[in-house]
Amino acid sequence: MTDKKSPTLADPLDPEQVAHYLQQHPAFFVDHQELLGDLFLPHESGPAVSLVERQVSILRERNIDMRNRLSKLLDNARENDKLFDKTKRLILSLLEGQDLGDIVDALHYSFDKDFNIHFTSLQLYGNIDKLPSSQAQVVSIAQAREHIAPLLKSNRAMCGTLGQKELSFLFGKHAQDIGSVATVPLIHGTTFGMLAIANRDPNYYRSSMGTLFLGYIAEVLNRLLPKYLPR
Repeated sequence: MTDKKSPTLADPLDPEQVAHYLQQHPAFFVDHQELLGDLFLPHESGPAVSLVERQVSILRERNIDMRNRLSKLLDNARENDKLFDKTKRLILSLLEGQDLGDIVDALHYSFDKDFNIHFTSLQLYGNIDKLPSSQAQVVSIAQAREHIAPLLKSNRAMCGTLGQKELSFLFGKHAQDIGSVATVPLIHGTTFGMLAIANRDPNYYRSSMGTLFLGYIAEVLNRLLPKYLPR
């Protein structure tokens, strides 16, 4: 005699079992009204689709659409929470910096490890002999105007693609690996630097992309870095 295998949750339900359960629990849908929108109950109207059935179908579609929108909103909220936490850690690290090297190191570390940014470039404009040593690239403002003049004319963050000349000036040996960039000038009275980040994907930083995060980090640097630069 063969032993009958006990059913598990992974096994499909027998329709007769479902019907029997509902007979024994007539108030089931009263306690689970959220399931009613997923039921399909055709209205007897011959080959034509009744108005009631059509209305129910529309409501079901709207219900599915609203669920999808809510799911996206929740996903965005979770991503914003993560971004806020990362940004908070970065800002605190920048504020704790004791000198220019500490601040630049904290910026590069956070962008690389926390934000997983592929390439980061921080340029400071001035005389390399007069600026404290750091990971920042030091060039003259004349060199910057020669290579990235259009970027210097804006006082806000910008996203998109750059030519090879601009990429080489900002990212050096990594220029060939870069698909898209986001840049923001650093300004304290006058432009004293440029912060740029890049991704290998040409479509990652798009012109329509929000730049609130990068602009915010630049505002912090605008207040922290000038004290370490020669007047």
